[in-house]
Amino acid sequence: MKDVAARAGVGLKTVSRVVNSEPGVTADTERRVQEAIEALGFRRNDSARVLRKGRTASIGLVLEDLADPFYGPLNRAVEEVARAHGALLINGSSAEDPEREQELVLALCARRVDGLIVIPAGDDHRYLEPEIKAGVATVFVDRPAGRIDADAVLSDSFGGARSGTAHLVAHGHRRIGFIGDQPAIHTAAERLRGYRTALAEGGLTVDDRWISLGSTEPHRVEEAVLAMLGGPAPVTAIFSGNNRVTVTVVRVLAAHHRPVALVGFDDIELADLLEPGLTVVAQDAATLGRTAAERLFHRLDGAAEAPSQVVLGTRLIPRGSGEIPPPADG
Repeated sequence: MKDVAARAGVGLKTVSRVVNSEPGVTADTERRVQEAIEALGFRRNDSARVLRKGRTASIGLVLEDLADPFYGPLNRAVEEVARAHGALLINGSSAEDPEREQELVLALCARRVDGLIVIPAGDDHRYLEPEIKAGVATVFVDRPAGRIDADAVLSDSFGGARSGTAHLVAHGHRRIGFIGDQPAIHTAAERLRGYRTALAEGGLTVDDRWISLGSTEPHRVEEAVLAMLGGPAPVTAIFSGNNRVTVTVVRVLAAHHRPVALVGFDDIELADLLEPGLTVVAQDAATLGRTAAERLFHRLDGAAEAPSQVVLGTRLIPRGSGEIPPPADG
């Protein structure tokens, strides 16, 4: 830094302000310092900065599965907010495994990230209490924390499933199937609750044969769809609990001998190009990520209020599949 200061004709404090994006430097002075930095190949010593400020300018993000299209926009939004705050994002996937989630979270803490954004796989996050007390800001997204009080940013899974199912009821369907994720997952349970509520509000009795929760693996979902479409009183419509379930349901229904209405939770790529277009309950993954990241940096800036929960609304997008009427005998 001494060489940079000498070349630019400024003091060490001015170089420090430019390097750390602090105010109080004129545009001309900043330009001269930046030119000196480039000419000398100066690189900031982040290790020394950590020792001096007690911060690493890095945050961790633990996702369920980075390959899932839903998490791409969420990850990008978190990264953009982190970048705006001069922080590096480090992420990993838990593969819906609570032990893997804990392993990743604690590994990030061991690397002294300033904060964490976690999409939880488990339902007990007391292992994080020592880290939070030590100053690691933590925000949960998509699902709330288990057995601890922590900030959370969620989509309205209950309300979205309720509106999607009610849409099918409004189009005349009386036998509506629900195919969802593992029942222990918060979003799956909330979407099932919304489905049940919509049927009850429509004066319909739920038949347990219309409900299937479990793995989102294609073979499991295909078996569930075929079971619901068989028998003397098959379902005339299906509400699918997430994008992975929806993709398999679409493939199975494409080969079915009669039209079956479908509403999916989560939008999917090319949904509008299917025939008919896919009706969905869309949630805004990017806004989820951005809101969670902004909350995290609010905490890192010193906010000390009690943990809070933000619930973001969903949007029903009719495109045709959810508007297919039931058969005349259905």
